[in-house]
Amino acid sequence: MFDNDNARNTVTQESHGFLTRDGIKPKEFREIAHKELDRYPSVVYLKREVTLVIKDTVFELVTSEREKYFSMTIIISTGLKDVLPNIENITDFYGKTLFHCPYCDGWELRDKPLAVIIGDQVQGFHFIQTIYNWSKDLVVLTNGKVFQNAEQKNLIRHKGIKIIENKIKKFEGSNGQMEKIIFDNGESVLRKGGFVMPQLVQSSDFGKRLGCEYNSLGGISVDSFGRTNVQGVYAAGDASVINPAQIIIAAAEGVRAAAGVNTDLTQKEFLG
Repeated sequence: MFDNDNARNTVTQESHGFLTRDGIKPKEFREIAHKELDRYPSVVYLKREVTLVIKDTVFELVTSEREKYFSMTIIISTGLKDVLPNIENITDFYGKTLFHCPYCDGWELRDKPLAVIIGDQVQGFHFIQTIYNWSKDLVVLTNGKVFQNAEQKNLIRHKGIKIIENKIKKFEGSNGQMEKIIFDNGESVLRKGGFVMPQLVQSSDFGKRLGCEYNSLGGISVDSFGRTNVQGVYAAGDASVINPAQIIIAAAEGVRAAAGVNTDLTQKEFLG
């Protein structure tokens, strides 16, 4: 198992939605996982970053240290990256009081005055509705874009939600605790937290290079056992399931892909 220890959720203070581990720090969650894997002699954990995967009769994996490893199968579980809006100091608050997933962190921000920073307005309308379930004190920020859909705009305003189309300059607060959002025109709005819609991109291009097919959301297409269209290549976690993206779902997808690998390799060996 290769891991560059640069998981998507390292920016957040707590992980939610995984029964028996709710509220755990991501680092602690990973440490527990590695400790449990140590019990199995067939599992080798390497803190390495794979930079190249070549498919021949077997797979050749090359690390950033130029080491080479060979495998009959691979599971791509490199996940996603969040590309945040180009706003000054946004990373100081992201994962502390500014989040991307209302199903992961909505409960913790319930009933607080929140900002909802939207990008794509089609998906943004659903995003707003979901967050409104947690707090009725919302302000929608388009970050300089005009909210085009008049019907949706009227529905949002009818709910008492203000829409601000000014471009965001920066956030104010201390230790990641949001207090105020400043706009380019000098105006500001007081907020205690919020949600943002980042652009989601694959953390690696291994699937693309190997010829894997992708679904409409940008995830690697797999069957019910994590198999891709490329023989010997499997995918799991956020790399295949873009939405909803949660740890417990990613873990379940990992189990399915592992079962697929085990089934296929066992059958191949048994049948010769």
